[in-house]
Amino acid sequence: MQNPSWLLYGPGSAKLEDRPLPVIEDQHDIIVQIAYVGVCGSDVHFWKHGGIGAKVDSEHPLVMGHEASAIVHAVGSKCNTLKPGDHVAIEPGFPCRRCPACKRGVYNQCVDMTFAAAPPACHGMLTKYFRMPEDFAYKIPSSISLDLAVLIEPLSVAVHSSRQAGIKPGESVVIMGSGTIGLLCGVIAKVFGAHQIILIDILEEKLQFARKYLGCETFIPDAPSSPEINAAALRERFGLAEGADVLIEATGAESCIQMGIHVLRMGGSYVQTGLGKSKIEVPMVMLSEKELTVKGSFRYGPGDYELAIKLLETERVSVKELLSSTVSFEKATSAWDMTAAGKGIKNIIKVADL
Repeated sequence: MQNPSWLLYGPGSAKLEDRPLPVIEDQHDIIVQIAYVGVCGSDVHFWKHGGIGAKVDSEHPLVMGHEASAIVHAVGSKCNTLKPGDHVAIEPGFPCRRCPACKRGVYNQCVDMTFAAAPPACHGMLTKYFRMPEDFAYKIPSSISLDLAVLIEPLSVAVHSSRQAGIKPGESVVIMGSGTIGLLCGVIAKVFGAHQIILIDILEEKLQFARKYLGCETFIPDAPSSPEINAAALRERFGLAEGADVLIEATGAESCIQMGIHVLRMGGSYVQTGLGKSKIEVPMVMLSEKELTVKGSFRYGPGDYELAIKLLETERVSVKELLSSTVSFEKATSAWDMTAAGKGIKNIIKVADL
């Protein structure tokens, strides 16, 4: 095969097939050879349910993969920041550059975004060769290996979320969820100067890892209790009489969202990073009385990838502890299955021997 690619045909149905080799269509295009692709919760949702919102179907199969590292294979005539052989981390969303959001400098809100592995027709990077615009491939230093570079995508999500929260030195930060994004939000909160970081999850095994990785405090909510009672218990245990300064919600679970609002102090900052049901019940009176600052957080925006790479390069952040397994390209679906079963923190797929 010239360009072997994993295409999803629907829930539980994927095939390894050959696709045409990409060609440079714009003078600012590059073609990269994919090295590694990471697996995240959205990949699992696609594998189990065929998509989130828009669905993949058998008539419109989709190449999967949006967390990737690569080596530059070819460049367009007007590319001047990269050359063949450069190692890069890929930001997988390419904005139109012309809409009002792009002109405001918030390109992650672009209404015409082309995002890797987004139905119905935006193919992803679980393939050998991939064409993309030069300025969304970030050259990485030799100190960052290609397997670790896969983590730059979720690390950039954490950078963006923490910037949305406006974390200041000396603040207390509570994070709902200790998956990859929750853990990395904890890492960035520490870099931004938070003096107290508390991760919340329902699985003790995950929190054990969080304590070792972050040196943070952890809390398991009592399942039968209400969000209000669990929030009060957390505040009492950790000496947060007035409440926490910042809450980053990285699960999307309704009970976690409700608990998070009750955890915060008056005037605290709430950021919604996790995705769950499209409609939920929110303790709106409490949110209003506390005059909380509430923000969404969507992927990454200007400067987020650059900061993530700089933090890895200067060793202020380490992500190697999160890599749990590396699966061969031919067995890519097994990485989805492992992640779906809750095995490991970050499972990755090795696409090519480079």
